[in-house]
Amino acid sequence: MTQKEATATTVDFGAPDKFGAHVFRVEIPAARNESVVIVEDYGYRGHEAGVPRDEQRVVLTRRVWSAIADVARREFNDRLKAAKATTGRWHSGTNLVDRLLGKELCVLAWAAETANDEQLAVIGSRWAALRPEERWWLFAMTVAESGLPHDTQRGWRRALFSALSDGEKPAPGRRRRRPVEDDLFRLPLFRETE
Repeated sequence: MTQKEATATTVDFGAPDKFGAHVFRVEIPAARNESVVIVEDYGYRGHEAGVPRDEQRVVLTRRVWSAIADVARREFNDRLKAAKATTGRWHSGTNLVDRLLGKELCVLAWAAETANDEQLAVIGSRWAALRPEERWWLFAMTVAESGLPHDTQRGWRRALFSALSDGEKPAPGRRRRRPVEDDLFRLPLFRETE
């Protein structure tokens, strides 16, 4: 796929521009005092076999959203650039996020939803240090028992807060980039034999 094809097929943060795709929506109201809502939109899978059309995952105060939005944007844009896809930025209204990136965003939001200002910086730093696969696993564990907005401080949601907020505020300055690692599917274990 050429870069031109990759940029033409995604919107916002890597979300497919096709109707009916499984994506996450981040609803950011124009009013600065209203809450930000993250919704999982199942696309065509919605309304099939008991799956709802969409589900709210978390509701964040604007203070919390403002503290985590830049961390998520930088992380997602670094990965989108590496995949030669268009990068995104948060804007008022509906922001579409790729299904896997949306899961990662939920993990960050769940950990941060009850944090104070000092803890928010630690949570952002510790979340950025996790590998994507670790974030996906944490999403799966959390959503299985406490993945709705009213489940704050239950089960894995409480565990995420405790695990990611425990630490010291990162030193000021630019963070070091994580070294690029080989894709799991390109390792010798997954190569086809000739």
